[in-house]
Parts: sequence; C-alpha cells; structure tokens
Amino acid sequence: MRDEAVNRVKVVFTLFDADGNGVLERDDFDLMSSRVAAAVPDADEARKNAMRAGFTRYWNTLAGELDADRDGRITYDEYRACVLSPERFDGAIGEFAASFARMGDTDGSGRVARPDFTGMLRGVGFELPNIDALFEALGPDDADRIAVEAWEAEIRNFYAPDKGGIPADLLAGSAAS
Repeated sequence: MRDEAVNRVKVVFTLFDADGNGVLERDDFDLMSSRVAAAVPDADEARKNAMRAGFTRYWNTLAGELDADRDGRITYDEYRACVLSPERFDGAIGEFAASFARMGDTDGSGRVARPDFTGMLRGVGFELPNIDALFEALGPDDADRIAVEAWEAEIRNFYAPDKGGIPADLLAGSAAS
C-alpha cells in the first residue's frame, strides 16, 4: 500500500468525522451530504438525491463490513482497512464517485464548472488551495470547466491503495508527480 494512499485516507476520515468525535457515524455522512447539496444550489433534486444515495451506500458499506458490534461507530483503523481494500469497497466507491462527480454537472453538459467543483469540495471540508490545484490538474477547458469523467476517475483513484503521484494527492496536500 502506498504512503500517498494512506495519507489520502487519513485526510478523508478526518473530514468525514463531521462532529470531530474520532469515529464515523451515520450522522456524519448525512451532515456531509447536506453540506455538499447546499454547496451546489443549481443541481437538480435528482442529482442531489443520487449524491445522497452515494453517501448512504458509502456509510452502509462501512457499517456492514466493519461494525461488528453494531454500535454504529467506525474507528480510523477499521475505516482504513476497508476503504483501501478494493475487493470490499469498489462498489460503494464507484457509486459514490459517479454520483458525486455528476452532481456538479448542473447543466447536463458532461462538464463541471469551477464554482460547483469548489463548492462541493469545500462542503466536504477540503482546503481551497488543494481544491484549486486539483481542478487545474484535471485540465479545465476555456470556459473553466472539467470533464465529469475525469473527475469521477480521480475520485476512484483517491481510494486506490496502489496509486501515488496522482492529481488526487493534491487534495491531501501532496504534490502529484
């Protein structure tokens, strides 16, 4: 497992722990999806609902795979073990990546404008310089938009234990090679 992947997972765990209590709970995912939906007011309800469903599947996969005592809480060590195991988490990540990336395509063009991209990632809690660096790495067009497919692929890369030196590393504060 690459150090970059572990760093990305640490960052995401911290951001998803919306109440800062050191564990992930269903309420953290509900709060996060509400923040993201509010960050893109022009997204239609179908896109927002799909994004919320992606967050819900993410949580349900974690809870189903890891919450052996059914207390509704996932620790960092439990989280890391699951999200960096493609055989356990690829389906949830695929749904999450697709719904999250597509929510930013508010006009159905297959492109995401910088303000929507920025709003969504700020809603998750990422830092603005990291968001801007990733947006630039994804190759915006002359209208300052990126391809949904490129963003979706990079979300999947973010959770890949064998990937390093990728644009997604920029969200965790690491430079891509």
